[in-house]
Amino acid sequence: MRRYELMLVLRPDAPDDRVQAVLDRATRTIASGSGQIVKVSPWGRRRLAYPIGPFNEGSYHIMLFDAPAEAVLELERSLNITEEVMRHLVTRVERPASARRAAGSGQEDEPALAPPEEEEAAPEVGFIDESETEAAPAAIDQPHRR
Repeated sequence: MRRYELMLVLRPDAPDDRVQAVLDRATRTIASGSGQIVKVSPWGRRRLAYPIGPFNEGSYHIMLFDAPAEAVLELERSLNITEEVMRHLVTRVERPASARRAAGSGQEDEPALAPPEEEEAAPEVGFIDESETEAAPAAIDQPHRR
């Protein structure tokens, strides 16, 4: 299972019982898909970056959970048809390799990151190394046409 973060922006005029019902439905969907809730954090009402319909504010909630991909798909389907949800975003949380090893994660779908080798000298800003791209020699050899 992977770790995900869900950000919900709910309608500011939704009653508290409806907001709690949306959060409960999301947690039930994750739990029924063999997932596990790690943390639920209400951020409260905040001003939106841009108006969504008639609303300039939204009620923000963050949910951190572990779940398989199928449970995330079902969660997103459920949120898409929920009237109180104005926007939602599910992102996968990338955990460092050391945290995965410490947690005893022996999963093969999450390869451990190799330790960094000696860093090569970075090219100067604005310099394009012609060996990095196949298009560079062709662009240099041909005259510019309009």
